[in-house]
Amino acid sequence: MDHDELKIKMYSLTVDCKEPHELASFYGALLKWDMLDIDEGWACVYAPGTNQGTYPSILFQGNPEYKPPVWPEEPGAQQQMAHLDFAVNDLEKAVQHALHCGARIAEEQFSDDWRVMFDPAGHPFCLCQMKSMMESAHFGLL
Repeated sequence: MDHDELKIKMYSLTVDCKEPHELASFYGALLKWDMLDIDEGWACVYAPGTNQGTYPSILFQGNPEYKPPVWPEEPGAQQQMAHLDFAVNDLEKAVQHALHCGARIAEEQFSDDWRVMFDPAGHPFCLCQMKSMMESAHFGLL
């Protein structure tokens, strides 16, 4: 192998928030993942039983100017730029677990197959009942 060969690896999805350690605690509890406090402005969660960086993590970056998005969108309001989708095998149990961890359910919902939730910092995320995908030979997470 050529030592000069370019290597690129998905390391993390970075999420802005005011309190990175609190938000990392929420996602660590939600996903049952390990948490790492990096420094006062950064924290991350990653798959349990792995070294941080082995698989992509969710990295939380402190931003004192962070403003949560409005969902659904409204003209002139802070827009979401991305959101996380989580595949679940039992939607109602997953919703109850997320609520227990500190999430809240969005007032507006658009499908019986997923629930739009908000994390404690106001980021929207979806819990998705994806039975056909999860039973596929190509899906390796659950």
